[in-house]
Amino acid sequence: MTNRLILWSLAVSLFFAVSIAASGQTATPTRSEEAAQNVKRLDPAAATQAWLATVPKEKREKSDAYFEGGYWLTLWNFFLAAGISIFLLASQISARLRDFAERICKGSLSLQVVLYAIPYFLLVAALSFPLAVYQYFYREHQYGLATQSFMPWFREQLIGLGVTLIAGTLLLVVLYAVFRRAPRAWWIWGTIVTVIFLFVGAFISPLYIEPLFNTYKPLANPKIREPILAMARANQIPATQVFEVDASRQTTRVSANVSGFLGTTRIALNDNLLKQCTLPEIRMVMAHEMGHYVLNHGAKLLTYSGIFILVGFALTRTLFDAAVRRWGNKWGVRDIADPAGLPLLVLILSTLLFGATPLLNTVVRVTEREADAFGLNTSREPDGMAQAALKLGTYRKLDPTPLEEFIFYDHPSGRARIRMAMDWKAANLPTGESTTVGTPLPSPIEDGQ
Repeated sequence: MTNRLILWSLAVSLFFAVSIAASGQTATPTRSEEAAQNVKRLDPAAATQAWLATVPKEKREKSDAYFEGGYWLTLWNFFLAAGISIFLLASQISARLRDFAERICKGSLSLQVVLYAIPYFLLVAALSFPLAVYQYFYREHQYGLATQSFMPWFREQLIGLGVTLIAGTLLLVVLYAVFRRAPRAWWIWGTIVTVIFLFVGAFISPLYIEPLFNTYKPLANPKIREPILAMARANQIPATQVFEVDASRQTTRVSANVSGFLGTTRIALNDNLLKQCTLPEIRMVMAHEMGHYVLNHGAKLLTYSGIFILVGFALTRTLFDAAVRRWGNKWGVRDIADPAGLPLLVLILSTLLFGATPLLNTVVRVTEREADAFGLNTSREPDGMAQAALKLGTYRKLDPTPLEEFIFYDHPSGRARIRMAMDWKAANLPTGESTTVGTPLPSPIEDGQ
């Protein structure tokens, strides 16, 4: 009897234990099961289309027209650069500039390059100016993207020209010294010199070049500043301040960046981002920019640029020598070390650059997509990413064909970005957890902080 009672008690206990365990498993699904349920609750494809459908037809048509016009401008800029180079060669203006520099500075080859480079840059700027006015002033105003009147815009163009004269002349002095000393291996040493100049430019630009065009001041609003700094600390970005840039006096575009190294790291966002976007959008945009920094995209893109420059210089060496053998006497160009051959060098490199446009855009687009993924995982703001993508859609075609995106886009399209955000949201957040975009936050100026 006692044995039967014991067996009966064990059987009853086992039954209840199995029942409790089963009920516990049903009430607490695993993380993978939660993700699967979220995907079922949110259809990423339908959600993407719903976001795109929030943009009125007339706005979509306007942004499409603006961006598609850029396809033609890419072509016209190439034709203009090629045309100017051919004109300077065929008219022997380039050779005359070289002869003038040689007469003035007979003993110093570097000074000859300086005396050639300055009038060369001024001529190219003057011949390019009409298209620059249309592309960067008139057209931007036509589509409501610019806020400057002509004279302030023109003054900034002159500042940019001054920077080009200084930086471009220094680069040419060093490059032509390389051409003279290594006439056969110049394409290797020229690549090294160019990459070093790009590196130095990336280092000094945030500190010395960008402040020539805009004013940077500490961001005062703690509601925006502190969440950004919290993300920076979480990702070991050595910045203790966020800066606001007065870009609204020039443009209506939103922008931000995290740049610098070796103690010069700086987090900055323009005032348009503050005025036009909600906190979830700002967090997502800033997390994206932090992704570029944390993932070392600057160093990676510099490496990729070095590879492209090396290949381009190698091809240019062959094409340049062939062109000089055929037309050198007609143009007054002697060899690669002759400054008069600079327009030929520019013609070949601009042609190669134009042909490589899809490949170059793809390299940049891949890094931008990586930064998008980092931004989502850091900010956990998929709706903020979707809304920010629509804001960028003001001047980027939101839903291009795959061929368009491959050739012309150096960033993922709005559709691709929203789909990434919705895929992330479906897989990571229970329905309703993500903050829905709403009314833009007041800017630090508007709220008096």
